[in-house]
Amino acid sequence: MNHSISNTNRVLAHTGAKYPILQAPMGWIARTQLASAVSRAGGLGIIETSSGETENCQAEILKMRELNLPFGVNLPIRFLKDDAMLKFVCASGVKFVTTSAGSPAKFIQPLKDAGITVYHAVPTVDAAMKCVDAGIDGLVVEGSEGGGFKNPEDVSTLVLLQAIRAKVDVPLIAAGGICDGRGMAAAFALGAEAIQMGTRFVSCAESPVHDNFKNAIVNSKETGTWMLNTKSTPCIRALKSERTQAIHEQGIMSFDDMKGILNVYFKGDMEAAPALAGQSAGLIDSVKTAKAIIDDTVAEFMAISSQMGRMAHNNHFAFN
Repeated sequence: MNHSISNTNRVLAHTGAKYPILQAPMGWIARTQLASAVSRAGGLGIIETSSGETENCQAEILKMRELNLPFGVNLPIRFLKDDAMLKFVCASGVKFVTTSAGSPAKFIQPLKDAGITVYHAVPTVDAAMKCVDAGIDGLVVEGSEGGGFKNPEDVSTLVLLQAIRAKVDVPLIAAGGICDGRGMAAAFALGAEAIQMGTRFVSCAESPVHDNFKNAIVNSKETGTWMLNTKSTPCIRALKSERTQAIHEQGIMSFDDMKGILNVYFKGDMEAAPALAGQSAGLIDSVKTAKAIIDDTVAEFMAISSQMGRMAHNNHFAFN
């Protein structure tokens, strides 16, 4: 496939952010406290609506708008009770929206009529193609390494990015398994124009979650998560714990297992519910500020890109 060559990063053009680094829309967590820290540091903070707390989420959107920072909003189609949030976002002055968890077909036109750029999160090539056919502006390519709700037919970010880039020309945001400049450089090599990080920002200094959750991420190994409930709904990736071990052994779970999630997030009870997190937890070894995370990621990305450029310029494979 022939891809257009441009000096413009399309995700930056669409979002207004300084750097092509997005914060994932984690329920209850991705609100102004975290999103504003990410946006101030040059990334793009995203406000969640998956918690279902319509009025609270609308208030968070207004708070972010008042800060005059670039930001976006996520609309998880399957979890929205009605069209109240869609109508609010269309009238709120928001410029960038990601949709997820369902078909965006009915959402795209109202959002675009309101002057909003729309990206949809996809876990498969088929879903990506349907979104492009429906007129989506870009895609968030979600590999199975990521935390939270997942496609039970898991495909890694490494494979999924290549497969989708081979089929489409729209800008791609890579999500799943990325927490630093190495991951960002790899994603760009595979055709992404931006990355989205969830677990890395959950464990940052400005994240509102309890220190027990942050420390559980920092202390996790690369094998420290499980994909749970892969033969039913919801399929999730979460940290290993006594509770998730029991669910893993049973092979099934229900939404009731998630009822204690706020106690995990804000009271630090790591057995109250599955603690949603991605495999990148095994790559995170400290709590940092959002600014330090973004600055370090960009610096590492640029250093690796320079090394790769020298390899190409010198026509050799010595990585030095």
